[in-house]
Amino acid sequence: MSSKIEVQRICQYCKKEFTARTTVTKYCSHKCNQRAYKAKKRSEKVEKSISETRKKKKQPIEQLKAKEFLTVREVSELLNCSVRSVYNYIENGTISAVNLGQRMTRIKRSEIDRIFD
Repeated sequence: MSSKIEVQRICQYCKKEFTARTTVTKYCSHKCNQRAYKAKKRSEKVEKSISETRKKKKQPIEQLKAKEFLTVREVSELLNCSVRSVYNYIENGTISAVNLGQRMTRIKRSEIDRIFD
């Protein structure tokens, strides 16, 4: 079934005006169709990557909230401050910590909760 319809359209990719033979044509050429498809797939991949990154960023915070004893670095991530600030809090007595060795400072999770109560 051939159609003799001629509809003036604007290509959704290159924005040029063209004559379409059907009422559902979106692109002026096969090349514009391919480029639009690739752009769509590319944006889907980028969006998927961004959502995975957000998920991974939130995941460690949830794991830290479940731990009983935390390192200084974990406390800094949890409080969203620098490691040096956490050491200053320990020196000032705001947070109590235990040294289990030269590089083994541990902070009890209840100490962090106590600060905000």
